[in-house]
Amino acid sequence: MRIFVDADGCPVVGLTIKCADNFGVAVTLVCDTAHDFSKRGVEVITADKGADSADFVLVNLISKGDIVVTQDYGLAAMCLAKKANVIDQNGMIYDDDNIDSLLFSRHISKKLRRSGQRMKGPHKRTADNDERFRETLGKLLRNLTEV
Repeated sequence: MRIFVDADGCPVVGLTIKCADNFGVAVTLVCDTAHDFSKRGVEVITADKGADSADFVLVNLISKGDIVVTQDYGLAAMCLAKKANVIDQNGMIYDDDNIDSLLFSRHISKKLRRSGQRMKGPHKRTADNDERFRETLGKLLRNLTEV
């Protein structure tokens, strides 16, 4: 088992690495050429710059049982299809029960934006978001390493 991070714009790279270290789990950061990561002891894979290029690289790397950290619903759906465990930056676990409604809401929001309607952006990140992510990832790692 490994943890793969969709590192383009991910606010929890450091938290993920710390949590993974506590469980002795390897971390791979996947990003495009617009981002530069150099973390000691962490594999960094750089994809070509372009729409979804890092996502496709990440999907091709994962195996059943791996953990993926992403805020991208489309990437989450592809990872779930490969039987990976997927978590977002706020500690929400993506699963077969919630991914369809998340993808649908993304579709509706995109249609509204294209029609000229303004949408609210995400809330400012808080320490509670970090703590919820840390707790959920820790619980997920405990469950997967006990098996």
